Formats: sequence, C-alpha cells, structure tokens
Amino acid sequence: MSQQENNAMHKHFYRASAADFKKIPGSPIIYDACQSVYSSFEDYLPLIKEHHACSGLQTGNNDFFLKQWYEVNQLGILSEECNLEIRNQFKWYFHRKGGEFRKWYGNIDYILRWENDGADIKSSKSARPQNLDKWFSSGVTWSHTSSSSFSARLLRTIDTINVEGPSAFSHQPYKLLGYLSSKVAFHLMGILNPTLHFLVGTVSQLPYQLDKGDLDISLKLVELAKNDWDSYEISWDFSSIHLLAFANPESTLKATCKKLRSRWQDTTLEMQRLEEENNRLFIDAYGLQDELTPDVPLSEITLTCNPHYRYGGNLTDEEREARLQSDTIAELISYAIGCMMGRYSLDREGLVYAHAGNEGFKALVEEGAYSTFAADDDGILPLTSENWFADDVAARIEQFVATVWGKDQLEENLNFIAESLNLYAIKSVKKGGETARETIRRYLSTQFYKDHLKTYKKRPIYWLFSSGKEKAFECLVYLHRYNESTLPRMRTEYVTPLLGQMASRIERKRMEQTEASTAEAKRIAKEIDSLTKQLSELRAFDDQLKHHADMRIRLDLDDGVKVNYGKFGTLLSDVKAITGDKGD
Repeated sequence: MSQQENNAMHKHFYRASAADFKKIPGSPIIYDACQSVYSSFEDYLPLIKEHHACSGLQTGNNDFFLKQWYEVNQLGILSEECNLEIRNQFKWYFHRKGGEFRKWYGNIDYILRWENDGADIKSSKSARPQNLDKWFSSGVTWSHTSSSSFSARLLRTIDTINVEGPSAFSHQPYKLLGYLSSKVAFHLMGILNPTLHFLVGTVSQLPYQLDKGDLDISLKLVELAKNDWDSYEISWDFSSIHLLAFANPESTLKATCKKLRSRWQDTTLEMQRLEEENNRLFIDAYGLQDELTPDVPLSEITLTCNPHYRYGGNLTDEEREARLQSDTIAELISYAIGCMMGRYSLDREGLVYAHAGNEGFKALVEEGAYSTFAADDDGILPLTSENWFADDVAARIEQFVATVWGKDQLEENLNFIAESLNLYAIKSVKKGGETARETIRRYLSTQFYKDHLKTYKKRPIYWLFSSGKEKAFECLVYLHRYNESTLPRMRTEYVTPLLGQMASRIERKRMEQTEASTAEAKRIAKEIDSLTKQLSELRAFDDQLKHHADMRIRLDLDDGVKVNYGKFGTLLSDVKAITGDKGD
C-alpha cells in the first residue's frame, strides 16, 4: 500500500475508547459520538429513575374493544368533566394508541370498552392487560413506531394506554414533555437505538436532567397544539370552527378567511419560535452545541392549520395555500351540515346532540338550543344533484351562510365558496361553466361524502342512503338521531313524493317533445331517458326501503359503525369500504 493510499484510508477511521462505550446503556459501538454525549449518560440518571415508563394494553380484539369516540353514545364516555371517582359508571374510556407524527398534544380519537372494570378483557386469553395501575396518571405518551421522527404528547389523567402508545408518568408532565420533544432527546435515542421504533426501554434509558428546560415554554406549546387539535371536528373538545370567531354580517366570507389565515400563520411561527427556544435550552444544558442546532423546519410544526405539515410533499406555496383555502371551506360545509343535523349549534359550543335514537332531542329544541339556525326535524337531509326538495342540503347551506354572514352579501359569499371548492376539493367545470349554486350542489352530490369518510376514518356519523349510480335519490342520516321511524319517514316524506314528481316531469317532457323542433326534441329525449332511468332506480330503491323499514331495524351504537352500517343491505353507499363486505 502506498503512503498516499494509507493516508486516505486514515480518513475513514475513528478512534474511540471502549470505556466510553460502556457509559451508554447497552454499550452500543458508536464511534462518532462526541464527549458530551458520553458525559450525559455518565453524569445524569436515566429517565426511568424518576419517571416510570411502560407499555400499555393489548386488547386481543381491537375491532370489538376499540372504537372511534364519535361512533358511540357520548353519554357513555368518561370525559374530563367527570369525576374520576365515578369512572366505573362509564363504559368507554379514552385510549391512547400512538398515531401519526404529531407533537405536544393530540391523536386523541380512540376509546376503550372497559365496562365492569374491564372484565371481558381480563378474562380473554388473547388480551394482555398490563400496567393497569398506571392508568389515570399524568404523563407523556408517544407513538411506538414512526415513519419520520419521534413525537411525544401530553397524557391526560382520564386516558388509558395501548401497547402502540407507550407512556412515561410524571408529576411534572409538561417539563418531561419539553425534554422528550427536544432535538436532544431524539439525538440521544438515535445513539441508544438507531431505528424508528421508539421502545419503552430506549426512552427509559435517556439521561434526564430534572431541573432543565422551561415550564412556561412547554405549557404554551401544549396550549397552542391543543387549541389547534380542538379546532377540528375530530376532537372531543371541538367547540366550533375558527372561521366563526372572525365572522360577522358586515364582513364577507373571503375577508373572514383572510383574517383566520393570518392568525394561523402567526400561530405557526410562534410555535416554531417556542420549539426552537426549547431546543436551544436543552442543547446548551447537554453541551451539544457542536452537534445540534435548534432549528425546526415548518414541515415539523405539527399544527393542522400549518399547510407545510398538513400537506407535506413538494408543493409550491401557491398550491399549499389553494389546498388550505379549499379544505377550510369544505370544513365550513361539514360544520354547517352538523348544525343542520343538530350535532352542533350556532347557539351553543361543542357537541349539542350525540346521544342515541333521537332521545332527548325534542327537549333540546324546546330549550332553544337551535334558535339561531334550526336543526332538521328528523335528521334526514336530502342530498340531490337537482333541486327536488326545498329544504335539501344545498338550500340549507345558503340559509346557513346568510345567517352567519348576512343576506346582503350572500351572492358574493356563495361565489367565494364555489371558487374555493374548485381550487382543490372538486375539479372546475370549464365547458359552459356553472353557477355558484350549481358548483356547491355538485360538491355536495359528488365529493362531500368522500371527504366525510376520510375525516372520520371510514366510520361516518352521517350515513349516505343512495338509490344507486343514477343518483335518483340520496340523503344523509345522522347516526345518533337514527331510530326505528327513520326509514318509514324517509319513504313517506321523500321517496314517495319524489316518485310522483319524477313521473309527472317525464309526462311534461313528453308533451314538450311533441311540440319541439327536431334538435330540441332530441335534447328532450335525452332528458326523458335520464329521468326514466332514475325513476326505475328509485322504484327499486323504494322496494328495498320498504323491506328494511318494515324490519324496524335498531342500532346499538356500542357495536360501532362497522357493525351497524352493514344492517341496511344496499340502501347505503360505500358499504364494502366501511364494513369490509357487501352488507346483509
């Protein structure tokens, strides 16, 4: 070997002391770790010495024991407003199961069936109910496996934990969360176990200085993350969409969106500033200034209102903003439908009705819970591509917008809604164009339910009853207001009248055809053909509807959407996607 080759080879060698390896739990052979890393493991106690960390429950049957919180009767769920001393009176407990990359707060969507103190799980041979004595304790939880990076979140005292959501418990959860959310903790985890599987043993061995970090910074970061999480329907603590906080009849919807976007931008930048300050404090405390920088890219500021995180990818700023605007308007429509259903109200914050069987709903109406914008009488909302019903969803969207932003600017606001939907939610119609009302109706008829399924993770709370591909009749039914009279009412109030209307329109079109010119007669013939197909489809749907209406189907919400959705045969849309089969 030449001297030149020998010198070149030396560039690829590291010199490290075997004694240093022993300072790190497990003695991993890390040649390029700096002295500050070895000193941290040598000088500071492992996290487990002060904070017990453990894995959680393995149910053995997630389909039965775990649900999304919005599937069941809300009255059966233990919430923060409830006294923990009476928790045995509840059937469902919030259950932390890891989830997507999200820091500080969130991913609170699963609930655990734990009636009779979990007797069913405890007696199951396939379940593993471990570390139950640590439940209902404050701490920090994280996702066992990640596709990107480590993300820890606050663990509440009403939460139970899953094997996929290991946790560490602490009387100072915010300070612990500040450390685990820092670049320092992630860097040291990579030394202990260079994978994206964040095991209890790995986190437990992290060197932890109890007196470092800033409690106020962690509190503020959790507050910002919680406020963001709670501003979307998927959160139990959702009170109202943030658009309404800026809305008034003297301002347009476009101006309202602009104000909200500015607030979101400020929040994102404030979150970034605080996270970088949190990183700086721990980098200085552990002497890792030469190894790490405090910088946090916008893509890792895990707020849903932050399009860099929400959409990822290689989008341009213009594309991100277009998607955010379109999604914001789609969320407005979803919230408006929730108000129509009585789930939400312009007069009250949060969930107003999410019980079962429509029980207690009349009392809410009598109390004036829906005075500003009336909830639908029966929780059945026609969703049609044509204006067959005066009170269908499209018509009521107009009423909602006029109620919140005033009647004087209704046309301008409807145009903005249509423009926003065309940015991303649906494809713009170029040939011949369409009015704003037609665009909104097209979104409702073709895309809303797809968005709803995505938002609610294929466990929809508004169910789409559909006559078939001709879309002769479709309507949304609110799961929590469904009862044995829903299908009979759907038939008598909507389907039967629509059968008559369609037959009459066909007759009128035939009369017009006899007096029309040749070109016009051909156009009318196409309309007649389309209406005839729809009428035939509607009659077949009516037969099935009558059959199921006579069955007086009852739902048990504790069984969840997947089981209940399959009870209606082909009356419902997307049965296979939701239940995994074609239904009964």
